[in-house]
Amino acid sequence: MTHKKWILTLTIGAIVFTANAQKLSFKKDGTFKIVQFTDMHYMHGNPKSDTTLTLIPRILDTEKPDMVIFTGDIITGRPVREGWDAVTKFVIDRKIPFAVTLGNHDHEQGITREEIADIVTSYPFNINRLSDVSPGRVMDNILPVYCSQKPLKEAALIYCFDTGAYSTIDGVKGYAWITDKQIQWYKEQSIYYTIKNNFHPLPALAYFHIALPEYRLAFNDEKNIRYGERREDECPPELNSGMFLMMQEMGDVMATFVGHDHVNDYIVNYYGIALAYGHFSGWKTTYTPQINGVRVVVLKEGKREFDTWLHQLDGTIRDKVSFPAEFTIFSK
Repeated sequence: MTHKKWILTLTIGAIVFTANAQKLSFKKDGTFKIVQFTDMHYMHGNPKSDTTLTLIPRILDTEKPDMVIFTGDIITGRPVREGWDAVTKFVIDRKIPFAVTLGNHDHEQGITREEIADIVTSYPFNINRLSDVSPGRVMDNILPVYCSQKPLKEAALIYCFDTGAYSTIDGVKGYAWITDKQIQWYKEQSIYYTIKNNFHPLPALAYFHIALPEYRLAFNDEKNIRYGERREDECPPELNSGMFLMMQEMGDVMATFVGHDHVNDYIVNYYGIALAYGHFSGWKTTYTPQINGVRVVVLKEGKREFDTWLHQLDGTIRDKVSFPAEFTIFSK
């Protein structure tokens, strides 16, 4: 794994994208491991959050990931800056590149999403950048993972989306959705890298906080293979903005990984895309499963496949599967 500082500028039409980040690369063995922490609801100084701070170093030292991603509702108590310092310290001390996508509660402690983005992007080893793809959304980023033997050639992509907080349309209740501007941005990025890769879509993953409406549809359809548990109704937005359809059309995203619904941890195949939850990583500051943990994903260089599993605080490994090999759709 490499993590030297680099500058990349992409021009698509009249749009210029510049990233100043740690470079992500497949290891010599052709793997790239990601650990996802989600819904920590960490409150600095609150003893109910102590188990969260126990989980982070234990997972990092056991899994030794190449990258960490926090998928929203991470710091939900004051003081906010001290909370972010405490949670990211373990990752920074181990010099692991990390990214953040915000949830619907992160900005509710007297601080805006933009101010949180300023804090996050100021940390060493953070690989986010500030973005203005869609008003009110921050850190919509694309993170290339480079070949192990060709340091200038992209081998995979990781998309990060800010799914916002709550509906902004009168008469529509519930949570926010990925906006049309974000979808257009994704399409442009996907086309750019597909053309650059000789018109072959690169294997890609997408991380964000609020599940797509297709999660519920996928799990309810009994012909779809799934692993893990659904212990509560999914809470996607009431409106479907078309993100899943666009991913189907672009053909690069193999899987999406979300949080938000604390006691759901399943992964299900839906028309060839894996729709997955992480594992609730917080503790007693909000409603919880019996034990906290993380989701681990291992990408494989040059292949449209990955391994994934849940790793819990007590060391238990659950639902270790390979996609797409173990997700063949049942025939009726």
